[in-house]
Amino acid sequence: MKKTCIAMLLAGGQGSRLYALTQNMAKPSMPFGGKYRIIDFPLSNCANSGIDTVGVLTQYRPMQLNAYIGSGQSWDMDTSDGGAYILPPYLSAGEQGSWFTGTANAIYQNIEFIDNYNPENVLILSGDHIYKMDYSLMLKEHLNRDAAATIAVLQVSMEEATRFGIMNVGDDGYVCEFEEKPAHPKSDLASMGIYIFNWPKLRKYLIEDEADPESSKDFGKNIIPKMLANGEKLWPYRFSGYWRDVGTITSLWDANMDMLSPKLINLYDESWPIMSNWPACPPHFIGEDAEVIHSIVTEGCVIEGKVENSVLSHSDIVKPGAKVMYSVLMPGAVIEEGAVVEYAIIGENTVVHAGAHVGSAPDGSEEWGVATCGPNIEIKAGAVVPAAGMIYTGEEV
Repeated sequence: MKKTCIAMLLAGGQGSRLYALTQNMAKPSMPFGGKYRIIDFPLSNCANSGIDTVGVLTQYRPMQLNAYIGSGQSWDMDTSDGGAYILPPYLSAGEQGSWFTGTANAIYQNIEFIDNYNPENVLILSGDHIYKMDYSLMLKEHLNRDAAATIAVLQVSMEEATRFGIMNVGDDGYVCEFEEKPAHPKSDLASMGIYIFNWPKLRKYLIEDEADPESSKDFGKNIIPKMLANGEKLWPYRFSGYWRDVGTITSLWDANMDMLSPKLINLYDESWPIMSNWPACPPHFIGEDAEVIHSIVTEGCVIEGKVENSVLSHSDIVKPGAKVMYSVLMPGAVIEEGAVVEYAIIGENTVVHAGAHVGSAPDGSEEWGVATCGPNIEIKAGAVVPAAGMIYTGEEV
């Protein structure tokens, strides 16, 4: 079975900087934007780009993600010669096993899976980014440039460049140097963690890297620098659309707020749908005295209070007299009478009881942050959860 390109989607991230929200789920499983999970975006990009074979590499708390993806039917990947395949770490006879020890090691452990499709090229993706991207255009440029690897890059400010892996390019337009989070960047082209490799070449480098005891087994730290050192042709693919890494509480909240602006990322584009395996729910209900202003309200919601500039997932309940402002409610959240939630993220199935107050408007102080309540907890009546309050699963406030 010969494929021009298959995708390998790295979806095993723990997401430790999301604290309570990822205590019981992998970051790519995180609900997002009202009716999606984060992993819906790269999976939908693959489907819309004509890439029908995706290996999903899971690791941290994979059960929910495995059940959610299934055979890939929700993304039109359940075909006779393609599909979405869950690929956890595994043991061969006589081996001592471990989790994936780096991004390169994760792909190395799945060489046999990739070889089964005998692809000319392999697309490497991260499962925790929000964006819409046509990978077929990137692949076309990769082939036209006869590149060993093509790296998607995003132009950032020079101040932001210190937080990214930066690609410096030569006079011929090819990458000549890679710097990881440079203190004094020479370029503003930040790596997006999206790569297309010529598979025969990548396969050789993966085997060599795995044999190196000093290697971190990482694409950015090891594979790409080694390819540059060997004179391989690496091409920067410039991407100009919306892209956000949602690795922190603030970036997750920001990205959800971005969903309120179709000019930033258009979820209503019929030519590039973002598909999901979301449960079927009844229509949302807006009560007679309810007030909903500039918000996303998903099916199954019951709104009888005030919702403003917020993103509500399925089956959320906002009772009479309750206020939800500039906030994100994960599925099944309940905000009871008189409770106030502002500038906050409320986890799945969490109940904010009557009169409680979660979060506060920005005050300019260094201590301020987005208030966060984890899943499956209860905020007691009248309790106050301050800005940047991290409430963990199982605790009662």
